[in-house]
Amino acid sequence: MVDVSQHDLVPDHSVVDEADLEAVLEEYDIKKTDLPKIKRTDKALPDDAEVGDVIRIERDSRTTDTAVVYRLVVE
Repeated sequence: MVDVSQHDLVPDHSVVDEADLEAVLEEYDIKKTDLPKIKRTDKALPDDAEVGDVIRIERDSRTTDTAVVYRLVVE
């Protein structure tokens, strides 16, 4: 079986800790529930991701070296 999360085309996914999360939410003046969602069953998620966690996804970008997006894990 292939581990999708280790594929070259899958961007880095990591769970955001509470201190960093508060800074992100404050910077964008949003609530956690305002973030785009990602399902817990998504194969790219880290094994330690749980429903309610926020995931930081770092993608390569042509215009900015790295693009960072955040997603809320839902069921």
